[in-house]
Amino acid sequence: MQAAEWRIGRGRNLAPAEKFGIMGIVNATPDSFYDGGDHDSPDAALAHALRLRDEGAEILDIGAESSRPGARPLEPGEEMHRLLPVLARLRQADAQAVVSIDTYHAVTAAAALEAGADIVNDISACAWDPALTDVLVQYRPGYVLMHSGGRPKTMQDAPRYGDVRREVRDFFERELNRLVRAGLPEECVVLDPGIGFGKSLEHNLALLAHPEDLLAFGRPLLAGISMKSLFGDLFGLPVDERAGVTATATALLAARGYAWHRVHDVKGAAQALVLARILS
Repeated sequence: MQAAEWRIGRGRNLAPAEKFGIMGIVNATPDSFYDGGDHDSPDAALAHALRLRDEGAEILDIGAESSRPGARPLEPGEEMHRLLPVLARLRQADAQAVVSIDTYHAVTAAAALEAGADIVNDISACAWDPALTDVLVQYRPGYVLMHSGGRPKTMQDAPRYGDVRREVRDFFERELNRLVRAGLPEECVVLDPGIGFGKSLEHNLALLAHPEDLLAFGRPLLAGISMKSLFGDLFGLPVDERAGVTATATALLAARGYAWHRVHDVKGAAQALVLARILS
C-alpha cells in the first residue's frame, strides 16, 4: 500500500520513492550520542548533508541541539547560531533539497522556514514552546509530530505507562485534532512514536510491534530508531556497532508500513530497504 503524500513547505507534496523514504541525520552539534562533534562546523555539516543526499536521503534533517538522554537544553540563540549557517550553505549548494529542521523552539523554526526549510521535526509536540503552533499555522510546513515521555534531561528516569500503546494512540488523536483545529492541515503531518524518548525497552518494542495502532490515523509514519539504545539493551552492542541491526530493523519496519526512516547510515538503510522491496 502506497503511503499517503506529505504536504511540506514551498507548496510541495512529498511521497517516498518505492514506498519508502529516507531522512538523513545532520547533527550540527558537539554532543549528540552517535556523531556529536563530527560535523559541528557549517562546512563539515554541509559536506555531510550533501554526502547523505548522494547516498539516497530524500530529506536532510539538520539539528543543532542534542536530544540524547541527559542532554542539556539549548537556548534558541545558540541553536540558531549553529543551525542557520548550515541551512544557508545547503540552500546555496542545492536549492531543491528537502530540508527538515530538528527543533522545538518557535523562533528557531520561524527563522529556518524563512530561510527555506521545508519541514519542522519537533520532539515536543509544541508542548515546550506553545508558540510553535502559531508558527506551524502561519507557514504550513511539513511537520513531524512525535510522542515524548518527557524532556531529554530526565525522560529515561524510570518511564511508566499503564498501557503504552493506548496512551500513545490517545496522544496522537488529541494532538492531531489540536493542530487541525488550530489551522495546520492534517496533510502536513507525519507521526513518529518517539522510540527511546521516555520509554523502556518493553515500551519501545510494544510500539514497534504494532504499527497498525498509528496507521489507523491515515498519516505516514516515521521511524527514528537509528543506532538507539534499544539495540544496546537487546544485544549489548555499543553505539558504533549498531549500524547492521538498525538497517535490519529499518527494512522490517518498512514492510510493516513505516514510510519514512530517519537514519545516520543512509547508504546502509537504502540498501536494506531496496533488498526488502525486491524480496517482498
